[in-house]
Amino acid sequence: MSAEAQVGLGGSKLGRMRRSFRGWRGRRPFWGGLLTLLGGIPIMYFPYANLTLGTLTIRMATTAGAGSLIIGVLLVVLGLTMWFQPQSRVFAGVAAILLALVSLVVSNFGGFVMGFLLALIGGALGISWVHEKPQRPVRRRAKAPDARAFDGGAPQAAAGAAHEAAPGAGGMTDDLSGTSPSNGTNGRHRAD
Repeated sequence: MSAEAQVGLGGSKLGRMRRSFRGWRGRRPFWGGLLTLLGGIPIMYFPYANLTLGTLTIRMATTAGAGSLIIGVLLVVLGLTMWFQPQSRVFAGVAAILLALVSLVVSNFGGFVMGFLLALIGGALGISWVHEKPQRPVRRRAKAPDARAFDGGAPQAAAGAAHEAAPGAGGMTDDLSGTSPSNGTNGRHRAD
């Protein structure tokens, strides 16, 4: 949204509600939950629907009507789970994909493929969603004091000779861990 558009939303109640909804929507797999929820509706609707073509009434009732109803209700519940329990989004996404695949066989080709595709894409979006944490400013740790500062500026002969005797190919050391006496870490790792 541009800065000009936000100026008009500043103090109104509608603007505050819209920004609040945008924040709520950004902290959960909203679109994955919505598509999963919408995918359950045709799966549970079509087995109980009566289609009328002119004077001809076509009843879509099948022996798997109860199975279609259960799959549709579970997809709606999984969509709501993605919204209100975002920590279980991977489980809900995998379950939605599996139920969408089962609906192909059980309920009229997954609600005439509409419900199948919506639930399949919604489950995939639920699995792939990652909550973006706000980035904190990077704090740099103060460097360890140089060894030369303590002995009057004269380099230590033993440490310098050991460091110069161990270079690998091209003058680089073979230590890839990033911890060495030359950079002041001495085998300690930082946990940030």
